[in-house]
Amino acid sequence: MDEKIQLAHGGGGKLSARLIKDEILSRFGNGPLRNLPDAAELPLNAEKIIYSTDSFVVSPYFFPGGNIGELAVYGTVNDVCVAGGRPQWLSLALIIEEGFPLDNLRRILDSTAEAAKRCGVTIVTGDTKVVQKGNCDGIYMNTSGIGVKVAGLELGRQRIKPGDAVIVSGTIGEHGFAVLAARNGIRTGEGLISDCGPLNGLLEQAVPFGDKVKFMRDPTRGGVAAVLNEIVEGMEFGIELKQNAVPVSEGVRSVSEMLGIDPLNVACEGRMILICDQSAAEGILSGFRSLPEGRGACVIGTAGGTAGKVTMKTITGVSRLIDLPSGELLPRIC
Repeated sequence: MDEKIQLAHGGGGKLSARLIKDEILSRFGNGPLRNLPDAAELPLNAEKIIYSTDSFVVSPYFFPGGNIGELAVYGTVNDVCVAGGRPQWLSLALIIEEGFPLDNLRRILDSTAEAAKRCGVTIVTGDTKVVQKGNCDGIYMNTSGIGVKVAGLELGRQRIKPGDAVIVSGTIGEHGFAVLAARNGIRTGEGLISDCGPLNGLLEQAVPFGDKVKFMRDPTRGGVAAVLNEIVEGMEFGIELKQNAVPVSEGVRSVSEMLGIDPLNVACEGRMILICDQSAAEGILSGFRSLPEGRGACVIGTAGGTAGKVTMKTITGVSRLIDLPSGELLPRIC
Protein backbone atom coordinates (compact mmCIF):
# COMPACT_ATOMS: atom_id res chain seq x y z
CA MET A 1 0.00 0.00 0.00
CA ASP A 2 1.21 3.51 -0.79
CA GLU A 3 2.11 5.53 2.28
CA LYS A 4 -0.93 7.79 2.39
CA ILE A 5 -3.28 8.96 5.11
CA GLN A 6 -6.54 7.01 5.26
CA LEU A 7 -9.79 7.82 7.05
CA ALA A 8 -8.93 5.04 9.48
CA HIS A 9 -5.92 7.07 10.70
CA GLY A 10 -8.44 9.38 12.41
CA GLY A 11 -10.81 6.75 13.75
CA GLY A 12 -9.29 5.94 17.13
CA GLY A 13 -8.23 2.40 16.21
CA LYS A 14 -4.92 0.69 15.45
CA LEU A 15 -3.98 2.97 12.56
CA SER A 16 -4.64 6.06 14.68
CA ALA A 17 -2.41 4.71 17.43
CA ARG A 18 0.35 3.89 14.94
CA LEU A 19 0.19 7.33 13.32
CA ILE A 20 0.42 9.10 16.67
CA LYS A 21 3.23 6.89 17.95
CA ASP A 22 5.35 6.80 14.80
CA GLU A 23 4.85 10.28 13.35
CA ILE A 24 3.84 12.59 16.22
CA LEU A 25 5.29 11.26 19.47
CA SER A 26 8.55 10.45 17.71
CA ARG A 27 8.95 14.19 17.08
CA PHE A 28 7.17 15.90 19.97
CA GLY A 29 6.85 13.28 22.70
CA ASN A 30 9.72 14.25 25.02
CA GLY A 31 7.70 16.70 27.14
CA PRO A 32 4.13 16.84 28.47
CA LEU A 33 2.85 15.11 25.31
CA ARG A 34 4.72 11.86 25.97
CA ASN A 35 1.88 10.17 27.90
CA LEU A 36 -0.77 11.34 25.40
CA PRO A 37 -3.02 13.15 27.87
CA ASP A 38 -6.32 14.64 26.71
CA ALA A 39 -4.94 17.84 28.22
CA ALA A 40 -1.49 18.94 29.38
CA GLU A 41 -0.70 19.80 32.99
CA LEU A 42 1.57 22.86 32.97
CA PRO A 43 3.18 24.86 35.82
CA LEU A 44 2.22 28.52 36.20
CA ASN A 45 3.69 30.23 39.25
CA ALA A 46 2.20 28.62 42.38
CA GLU A 47 -0.65 26.92 40.45
CA LYS A 48 -0.88 24.40 37.66
CA ILE A 49 -3.04 24.89 34.61
CA ILE A 50 -4.67 22.29 32.38
CA TYR A 51 -4.55 23.05 28.66
CA SER A 52 -6.27 21.23 25.81
CA THR A 53 -7.18 21.74 22.16
CA ASP A 54 -9.47 19.91 19.73
CA SER A 55 -10.84 20.25 16.20
CA PHE A 56 -14.35 19.31 15.11
CA VAL A 57 -15.35 18.20 11.61
CA VAL A 58 -18.52 16.20 12.38
CA SER A 59 -20.82 15.33 9.49
CA PRO A 60 -23.68 16.21 9.58
CA TYR A 61 -23.02 19.32 11.64
CA PHE A 62 -26.60 19.15 13.02
CA PHE A 63 -27.37 15.78 14.59
CA PRO A 64 -29.98 14.43 17.05
CA GLY A 65 -29.11 15.87 20.45
CA GLY A 66 -26.70 18.60 19.37
CA ASN A 67 -24.63 20.28 16.70
CA ILE A 68 -20.99 21.05 15.95
CA GLY A 69 -21.03 24.19 18.13
CA GLU A 70 -22.11 22.41 21.31
CA LEU A 71 -19.76 19.56 20.49
CA ALA A 72 -16.82 21.95 20.17
CA VAL A 73 -17.44 23.44 23.61
CA TYR A 74 -18.24 20.21 25.44
CA GLY A 75 -15.43 18.28 23.76
CA THR A 76 -12.71 20.63 24.98
CA VAL A 77 -14.31 21.32 28.37
CA ASN A 78 -14.53 17.58 28.96
CA ASP A 79 -10.89 17.03 28.05
CA VAL A 80 -9.90 19.60 30.67
CA CYS A 81 -12.22 18.01 33.25
CA VAL A 82 -10.93 14.45 32.86
CA ALA A 83 -7.37 15.75 33.19
CA GLY A 84 -8.34 17.05 36.64
CA GLY A 85 -8.94 20.70 35.76
CA ARG A 86 -11.81 23.14 36.26
CA PRO A 87 -12.30 24.76 32.82
CA GLN A 88 -12.36 28.55 32.71
CA TRP A 89 -11.47 29.91 29.26
CA LEU A 90 -11.89 28.79 25.65
CA SER A 91 -10.65 29.93 22.27
CA LEU A 92 -12.91 29.51 19.24
CA ALA A 93 -11.72 29.23 15.63
CA LEU A 94 -13.99 28.79 12.61
CA ILE A 95 -13.24 27.56 9.10
CA ILE A 96 -16.33 28.28 6.98
CA GLU A 97 -16.98 27.21 3.41
CA GLU A 98 -18.05 29.81 0.86
CA GLY A 99 -21.83 29.59 0.44
CA PHE A 100 -22.53 28.32 3.96
CA PRO A 101 -26.02 29.54 5.01
CA LEU A 102 -25.90 32.38 7.53
CA ASP A 103 -28.95 31.00 9.31
CA ASN A 104 -27.05 27.78 10.00
CA LEU A 105 -24.04 29.73 11.23
CA ARG A 106 -26.21 31.79 13.60
CA ARG A 107 -27.85 28.65 14.96
CA ILE A 108 -24.45 27.02 15.56
CA LEU A 109 -23.00 30.13 17.23
CA ASP A 110 -26.06 30.51 19.46
CA SER A 111 -25.64 26.88 20.58
CA THR A 112 -21.92 27.48 21.16
CA ALA A 113 -22.67 30.45 23.40
CA GLU A 114 -25.33 28.53 25.35
CA ALA A 115 -23.00 25.56 25.86
CA ALA A 116 -20.21 27.82 27.12
CA LYS A 117 -22.62 29.44 29.58
CA ARG A 118 -23.78 26.03 30.79
CA CYS A 119 -20.16 25.01 31.42
CA GLY A 120 -19.24 28.28 33.15
CA VAL A 121 -16.47 29.07 30.65
CA THR A 122 -15.74 32.28 28.74
CA ILE A 123 -14.70 32.42 25.10
CA VAL A 124 -11.81 34.87 25.16
CA THR A 125 -10.11 34.71 21.74
CA GLY A 126 -10.61 33.22 18.31
CA ASP A 127 -10.20 33.31 14.56
CA THR A 128 -12.36 33.06 11.44
CA LYS A 129 -11.35 31.87 7.99
CA VAL A 130 -13.51 31.50 4.86
CA VAL A 131 -12.35 29.05 2.18
CA GLN A 132 -13.52 28.51 -1.40
CA LYS A 133 -16.51 26.30 -2.05
CA GLY A 134 -15.44 22.68 -2.14
CA ASN A 135 -12.47 23.17 0.18
CA CYS A 136 -14.41 22.52 3.42
CA ASP A 137 -17.46 20.48 4.34
CA GLY A 138 -19.59 23.45 5.41
CA ILE A 139 -17.92 24.38 8.68
CA TYR A 140 -15.06 23.16 10.85
CA MET A 141 -14.39 24.40 14.37
CA ASN A 142 -11.40 24.38 16.74
CA THR A 143 -11.49 25.12 20.45
CA SER A 144 -8.70 25.29 23.00
CA GLY A 145 -9.38 25.27 26.71
CA ILE A 146 -7.57 26.39 29.84
CA GLY A 147 -8.51 25.34 33.34
CA VAL A 148 -7.03 25.35 36.83
CA LYS A 149 -5.86 22.01 38.23
CA VAL A 150 -7.96 20.66 41.09
CA ALA A 151 -5.88 20.20 44.25
CA GLY A 152 -5.81 16.62 45.51
CA LEU A 153 -6.40 14.88 42.18
CA GLU A 154 -3.35 13.05 40.82
CA LEU A 155 -4.40 11.16 37.72
CA GLY A 156 -2.51 8.74 35.51
CA ARG A 157 -2.68 5.15 34.34
CA GLN A 158 0.50 4.42 36.30
CA ARG A 159 -1.55 4.81 39.52
CA ILE A 160 -3.99 2.02 38.63
CA LYS A 161 -3.64 -1.20 40.62
CA PRO A 162 -5.20 -4.65 40.20
CA GLY A 163 -8.60 -4.71 41.88
CA ASP A 164 -9.46 -1.08 41.10
CA ALA A 165 -13.02 -0.47 39.88
CA VAL A 166 -13.78 0.67 36.33
CA ILE A 167 -16.79 3.02 36.26
CA VAL A 168 -18.67 4.45 33.29
CA SER A 169 -21.04 7.36 33.90
CA GLY A 170 -23.86 6.21 31.62
CA THR A 171 -24.96 4.30 28.54
CA ILE A 172 -22.31 4.09 25.83
CA GLY A 173 -22.14 4.62 22.07
CA GLU A 174 -25.04 7.03 21.71
CA HIS A 175 -23.13 9.89 20.09
CA GLY A 176 -21.44 7.81 17.42
CA PHE A 177 -24.56 5.86 16.52
CA ALA A 178 -26.77 8.99 16.55
CA VAL A 179 -24.43 10.70 14.07
CA LEU A 180 -24.22 7.55 11.93
CA ALA A 181 -28.01 7.19 11.86
CA ALA A 182 -28.50 10.86 10.95
CA ARG A 183 -25.88 10.69 8.20
CA ASN A 184 -27.28 7.57 6.57
CA GLY A 185 -31.02 7.95 7.21
CA ILE A 186 -31.19 4.93 9.50
CA ARG A 187 -34.48 4.79 11.39
CA THR A 188 -34.52 3.36 14.90
CA GLY A 189 -37.57 2.38 16.89
CA GLU A 190 -37.24 4.84 19.74
CA GLY A 191 -34.73 7.15 18.09
CA LEU A 192 -31.14 7.82 18.99
CA ILE A 193 -30.00 10.99 20.73
CA SER A 194 -26.34 11.93 21.13
CA ASP A 195 -25.02 11.95 24.69
CA CYS A 196 -23.16 15.20 23.86
CA GLY A 197 -22.85 17.14 27.13
CA PRO A 198 -20.47 18.50 29.78
CA LEU A 199 -18.60 16.57 32.49
CA ASN A 200 -18.08 19.46 34.95
CA GLY A 201 -20.65 18.12 37.38
CA LEU A 202 -19.21 14.61 37.36
CA LEU A 203 -15.75 16.00 38.05
CA GLU A 204 -17.03 17.76 41.16
CA GLN A 205 -18.61 14.53 42.41
CA ALA A 206 -15.23 12.79 42.10
CA VAL A 207 -13.16 15.53 43.78
CA PRO A 208 -14.02 14.61 47.42
CA PHE A 209 -12.51 11.14 46.92
CA GLY A 210 -9.07 12.62 46.27
CA ASP A 211 -6.25 10.14 45.75
CA LYS A 212 -8.67 7.18 45.58
CA VAL A 213 -9.46 8.42 42.07
CA LYS A 214 -6.74 7.03 39.79
CA PHE A 215 -7.78 7.85 36.23
CA MET A 216 -10.46 9.72 34.24
CA ARG A 217 -11.06 9.89 30.50
CA ASP A 218 -13.92 10.65 28.13
CA PRO A 219 -14.33 7.81 25.60
CA THR A 220 -14.56 9.74 22.33
CA ARG A 221 -12.99 8.36 19.12
CA GLY A 222 -12.57 4.62 19.46
CA GLY A 223 -15.02 4.50 22.37
CA VAL A 224 -14.59 2.65 25.65
CA ALA A 225 -12.46 -0.06 24.01
CA ALA A 226 -9.86 2.45 22.81
CA VAL A 227 -9.51 4.09 26.23
CA LEU A 228 -9.17 0.80 28.10
CA ASN A 229 -6.66 -0.62 25.63
CA GLU A 230 -4.59 2.56 25.94
CA ILE A 231 -4.59 2.14 29.72
CA VAL A 232 -3.33 -1.45 29.78
CA GLU A 233 -0.73 -1.19 27.01
CA GLY A 234 2.59 -2.38 28.47
CA MET A 235 1.07 -2.93 31.94
CA GLU A 236 1.51 -6.06 34.08
CA PHE A 237 -2.26 -6.33 34.45
CA GLY A 238 -5.26 -6.01 32.18
CA ILE A 239 -8.88 -4.95 32.57
CA GLU A 240 -11.74 -7.43 32.90
CA LEU A 241 -15.24 -6.28 31.89
CA LYS A 242 -18.58 -7.95 32.55
CA GLN A 243 -20.88 -8.00 29.53
CA ASN A 244 -24.08 -7.78 31.55
CA ALA A 245 -22.73 -4.72 33.42
CA VAL A 246 -22.00 -2.56 30.35
CA PRO A 247 -24.93 -0.08 29.99
CA VAL A 248 -26.36 0.07 26.45
CA SER A 249 -29.63 1.76 25.43
CA GLU A 250 -32.20 -0.05 23.29
CA GLY A 251 -31.56 2.35 20.41
CA VAL A 252 -27.83 1.63 20.45
CA ARG A 253 -28.45 -2.09 20.82
CA SER A 254 -30.72 -2.20 17.78
CA VAL A 255 -28.31 -0.28 15.50
CA SER A 256 -25.38 -2.29 16.86
CA GLU A 257 -27.08 -5.58 15.99
CA MET A 258 -28.19 -4.26 12.60
CA LEU A 259 -24.68 -3.17 11.56
CA GLY A 260 -22.54 -5.60 13.55
CA ILE A 261 -20.63 -2.81 15.31
CA ASP A 262 -19.72 -3.29 18.97
CA PRO A 263 -20.89 -0.31 21.12
CA LEU A 264 -17.58 -0.56 22.99
CA ASN A 265 -15.89 0.79 19.84
CA VAL A 266 -18.33 3.69 19.36
CA ALA A 267 -17.73 7.26 20.53
CA CYS A 268 -19.42 8.99 23.45
CA GLU A 269 -19.30 12.79 23.88
CA GLY A 270 -20.78 13.18 27.35
CA ARG A 271 -19.58 10.14 29.28
CA MET A 272 -16.69 9.59 31.67
CA ILE A 273 -14.64 6.50 32.39
CA LEU A 274 -13.27 6.67 35.94
CA ILE A 275 -11.00 4.15 37.63
CA CYS A 276 -10.78 4.24 41.39
CA ASP A 277 -9.98 2.25 44.50
CA GLN A 278 -12.78 -0.23 45.23
CA SER A 279 -13.44 1.50 48.56
CA ALA A 280 -14.52 4.67 46.75
CA ALA A 281 -16.65 3.09 44.02
CA GLU A 282 -20.04 3.20 45.76
CA GLY A 283 -19.56 6.77 46.93
CA ILE A 284 -18.60 7.96 43.44
CA LEU A 285 -21.51 6.07 41.89
CA SER A 286 -23.90 7.71 44.34
CA GLY A 287 -22.57 11.14 43.45
CA PHE A 288 -22.74 10.48 39.71
CA ARG A 289 -26.29 9.14 39.93
CA SER A 290 -27.44 12.30 41.71
CA LEU A 291 -26.94 14.17 38.42
CA PRO A 292 -28.94 13.75 35.19
CA GLU A 293 -25.73 13.18 33.21
CA GLY A 294 -24.65 10.39 35.57
CA ARG A 295 -27.94 8.67 36.18
CA GLY A 296 -26.84 5.48 34.41
CA ALA A 297 -23.43 5.21 36.11
CA CYS A 298 -22.23 1.73 37.00
CA VAL A 299 -19.14 -0.42 37.56
CA ILE A 300 -18.39 -2.32 34.34
CA GLY A 301 -15.26 -4.18 35.42
CA THR A 302 -12.02 -4.24 37.37
CA ALA A 303 -8.31 -3.91 36.76
CA GLY A 304 -6.70 -7.34 36.63
CA GLY A 305 -6.49 -10.42 34.46
CA THR A 306 -4.28 -10.90 31.42
CA ALA A 307 -1.36 -8.47 31.29
CA GLY A 308 -1.83 -5.75 28.70
CA LYS A 309 -5.22 -7.01 27.51
CA VAL A 310 -8.85 -5.95 27.84
CA THR A 311 -11.18 -8.92 28.16
CA MET A 312 -14.90 -9.33 28.70
CA LYS A 313 -16.72 -12.07 30.56
CA THR A 314 -19.76 -12.80 28.40
CA ILE A 315 -23.19 -13.80 29.64
CA THR A 316 -22.31 -17.40 28.72
CA GLY A 317 -19.26 -17.31 31.00
CA VAL A 318 -16.69 -17.19 28.20
CA SER A 319 -13.98 -14.52 28.11
CA ARG A 320 -13.39 -12.68 24.84
CA LEU A 321 -10.70 -10.22 23.86
CA ILE A 322 -11.69 -6.56 23.41
CA ASP A 323 -9.23 -5.29 20.84
CA LEU A 324 -9.00 -2.14 18.72
CA PRO A 325 -10.49 -2.20 15.22
CA SER A 326 -7.96 -2.04 12.38
CA GLY A 327 -10.06 0.10 10.03
CA GLU A 328 -12.45 3.03 10.17
CA LEU A 329 -15.81 2.25 11.77
CA LEU A 330 -17.55 5.64 12.01
CA PRO A 331 -15.87 8.50 10.15
CA ARG A 332 -16.56 12.15 11.02
CA ILE A 333 -18.24 11.68 14.41
CA CYS A 334 -16.45 14.60 16.10
